[in-house]
Amino acid sequence: MKILIGAVMLFIIGCNTSDKKENASMPGAYKMLSQHVKSDSTDTTYTSLQQMKIYTDDYMMYANVNSPDSVSSFGIGTYTSDKDTVTENVIYSASDTSKNETAATFKLVIEKTGKGYKQIIPDMLSRGQHIMLTEEYESAGTATKSLLDGAWKQTKSYWVKGKDTTVSSGGVTQFKTYYAGHVIWGNTYADSASKIHTSIGFGTFVMNGDNKVKESMTASSTYMVRGHDFDMDITMNGTDGFTQTMNNKDGSKSVEVYERLKK
Repeated sequence: MKILIGAVMLFIIGCNTSDKKENASMPGAYKMLSQHVKSDSTDTTYTSLQQMKIYTDDYMMYANVNSPDSVSSFGIGTYTSDKDTVTENVIYSASDTSKNETAATFKLVIEKTGKGYKQIIPDMLSRGQHIMLTEEYESAGTATKSLLDGAWKQTKSYWVKGKDTTVSSGGVTQFKTYYAGHVIWGNTYADSASKIHTSIGFGTFVMNGDNKVKESMTASSTYMVRGHDFDMDITMNGTDGFTQTMNNKDGSKSVEVYERLKK
C-alpha cells in the first residue's frame, strides 16, 4: 500500500472511460469504499485504506491514512465542473515525507453511482509500471450548514498557560476544510534534520451555536487524535477568518488562527 500512498494518492484525481454524460455536481463529503489496482503484475482490490474527500462550492480536499503503518497523504485545491468533467487545480499536496507546493491542474470524468461516484485512472505510471486505478466513493455528507463551511489555511498557532504565551515556530503548514457536517485537516512540518512529516485527520463536526464546535475524528495518522472528540471554542473574525481555542487538561490553551481560502 505504500506505493499507492506515496506515488498514486498525490494524484487523487483521474478520468474514466464511461460514455455516460452526467452533471458532475460535487459539493459534499465522500468516503472511499474501495480501490482497485490493475497492472501487468497486479489485479487487487484494497478496502483498508481510509480516505475521505470533501468538495465545497469552490474547493476540494482529500486525506487518507494507511492504518497498519499510519502513512498519510492529503491535497487541497480549487475545482470547476462542466457536465461530467471536473477540473481540479491542486495548490498543495503531501505524502509521508514529501510535499509539493507547485500548482498542478488535473481533469477527471465522474461517473455517478447509486451511493456516490466512481473514478477511473486508466493509465498511471507508478515505479515503472502502468496501472489502472479505480476508486469508488460513498456520499457521507449531511445537509447541515455552518459558519465554518469552506477551506481554510492556518496562519498562526500558539499556546497559552497562565500569563505565558508561546508562539509556534515549527514551520507547520496546515489546511482545514469543513463542509456537509464533515471536516478534514492536513499538515506538514520539517524536523531538525529537515525531514518532512505529514499528518492528517478527518471525521464529523457539529456546532453548538456560533462559538463552539465538536470534532469527532474517525481517522488520523496521529494516535492521540484517532477516535477522539475535541471540543473547541470558535471566534469568527468576520466571514473570512476564525480563531479556534482548545482547553487542555493541564490548564493551558491551544490556539489556532485560520483564514479562508478564496478563488
